[in-house]
Amino acid sequence: MTRRVLPYRIPSEDVVTVEPWSLVTEDGEVPMPEALPDWDYHMDLHLRRTVRIDLARARSQSGLPADAALTLAAVWTATGSNLSGPASRLRLADGGTITAEIDVFLRGADLGGLLLLDTALVLAERRTDGRPSSPRRAGSVLWSDRESLRLQGDAPQFPMAVIDFSRTSFPDEAAWHLRISGGLESATMGSLLLLVNERNTVTTAAFENAGKPRQVDRVVLSAVYADAARIMIEHALGNDDFTEDADFPDGSLGATLQSLFDRLFPDQSITDVRLRQRQSPALFASDLQAAVKIFEV
Repeated sequence: MTRRVLPYRIPSEDVVTVEPWSLVTEDGEVPMPEALPDWDYHMDLHLRRTVRIDLARARSQSGLPADAALTLAAVWTATGSNLSGPASRLRLADGGTITAEIDVFLRGADLGGLLLLDTALVLAERRTDGRPSSPRRAGSVLWSDRESLRLQGDAPQFPMAVIDFSRTSFPDEAAWHLRISGGLESATMGSLLLLVNERNTVTTAAFENAGKPRQVDRVVLSAVYADAARIMIEHALGNDDFTEDADFPDGSLGATLQSLFDRLFPDQSITDVRLRQRQSPALFASDLQAAVKIFEV
């Protein structure tokens, strides 16, 4: 764990013992993996961990009185959606050693990218009678821990909606449509939307089963990813502001397209790929098909 230099005393690391985060599934709890490559925005997450705290030592080593109220807090942050929020908050006024369980339920629609899970032991209330070297402000961090879970692997992730294409201008028999709006500086979450035709039961079933996909679902999801990647890359190459020297804000459409381009065309320049796409679109389509490793399921 990384230790920060703070302007007040903090306890030794061993006053808090944490168990690894667990992912709660229909089949029981499993250790939280480093990544969930099959995750999508319809997949909510249920996470749990156990924390043991020696409160007496935490207070004494921080220069706090025995009755100082502490709080065990957990906060989540999703880099893909740029959202964050409190996951759990437990006030601790007792002494001795306590065991607490953090139980977190997160909506998939709020997530994306890298999910950061911060656990912290903090001072619950402002203290005016503390020693000069002890923490006094409410929220002063005595101990903290961060774990992460990657919710998107090589595939681009973005919000999606299942609709009836017969009520839109899209062809009734189309299976999906990726809508891209806004400029390269716009936020990715507001610029991309994958629309799935509810009349196409094969495609809708694939997304419903994305958490535990069958073989047929993996084939469909691979086809959707390949098509979405093609549309996104072609959209990027069609914009003259999309260059190697461009510096797009984190979380922007431009940054997402740059990241996708770098994964699909490592060690190749945007200029060279753009030229190939314009001079030989059929060959470029095959190059992109190979880059996304379509149907490698």
